[in-house]
Amino acid sequence: MKTAADIIKSNSNRIMKSWEDRVKNEISASQISSNLALRNQLPNVLDDISEILTRYDGFLEVERNEKYNEIIKNSLDHGRHRATSSHYTVKQILQEYVIFHRVLTEVLEENEVYSKEVGIVLKYTLETAMLTSASSFSDSLQEMREKLIGALAHDIRNPISAAYFALDIIDPEDDKERIKKLKSMGLGSLKKALELVEGLLDAISIKAGEGITLNFEAIDIIEEIKWVCEEANQIYLNEVILQSNTKDSFGVFDGTAIRRVVENLVTNAIKYGARDEPVRVILEDSHEEIVIRVHNEGESIDEKHQTEIFEFLKRGRETDNSRLESWGMGLTIVKSVAIAHGGKVDLKSTDAHGTTFSLSLKKYFNEPGKVRTKLNYSEK
Repeated sequence: MKTAADIIKSNSNRIMKSWEDRVKNEISASQISSNLALRNQLPNVLDDISEILTRYDGFLEVERNEKYNEIIKNSLDHGRHRATSSHYTVKQILQEYVIFHRVLTEVLEENEVYSKEVGIVLKYTLETAMLTSASSFSDSLQEMREKLIGALAHDIRNPISAAYFALDIIDPEDDKERIKKLKSMGLGSLKKALELVEGLLDAISIKAGEGITLNFEAIDIIEEIKWVCEEANQIYLNEVILQSNTKDSFGVFDGTAIRRVVENLVTNAIKYGARDEPVRVILEDSHEEIVIRVHNEGESIDEKHQTEIFEFLKRGRETDNSRLESWGMGLTIVKSVAIAHGGKVDLKSTDAHGTTFSLSLKKYFNEPGKVRTKLNYSEK
């Protein structure tokens, strides 16, 4: 079997190229990915198979031996990656491995090194990879749903709390203007809560590579930001200060999504920032885009975590940083909303200058209407 392993190593590029061509011809979801993204962890799986074949020279009963389980990590990562790739299904992942098996078999037969023993090793290693990738794919989708629903459910608390506060402090003896203002605030918060409930129901049906549905319309985005700051000042002890270089900022935005994003950043700034320092929301408007910055003083975020903090699937289920994990799905949504607006999100965090999240949004990147976002934009 050492010879078969050597053939696989020397023909690895050819094997991957043949696999790519067949996959793109037979699996529709693969056609929207670059070659690098499509290959993902499969070259590593190929290396694993080659190493396993080398170890089993002389042949042992592979079905009773657990040494081929080293293939699990790379096939697990492959499944998680496919969960962030649009239109993939479990069936298509299994089909990828079937094609992979066929290509390997053809190359080994062509070089006259395919045998019963080699075939059994391929069978058990690839069955392990198939089951692991399929399970990882399904688990990752379920994880996305659970975290997205959890994030949405959490976000509903703020407008409901604000509505409760506004309605609770209404006094029949108050003057009409105060009652009218408090009633308007309460009803406005409940309306926003209902909008979030719609997103909650929508999240239940997400598929691979999908995130929340955004509803773009022509609005003044500053009104949404003002609402967030006013609501936060009612709920939290930290002062939330809004600074803007303009009185209005019109564009085509999803106001509900941007409001949720800013609420998330403000809530985190208060939760993780210095208790006695204000949180600043700074809005800078230019001709083509707006930039929203949320700044807090206090303990910084470790530099090595400042990129992965936005992608919970890339981190996996476990992390050695409890603070990082507690940011949950919220920052993943922040990133997906920014990119859906043709923008990006940046993070700068130091002990000397505090933490600043910057959200840039193109003002006319979208036409009015609904668009379903992605949750993971690690592919290029």
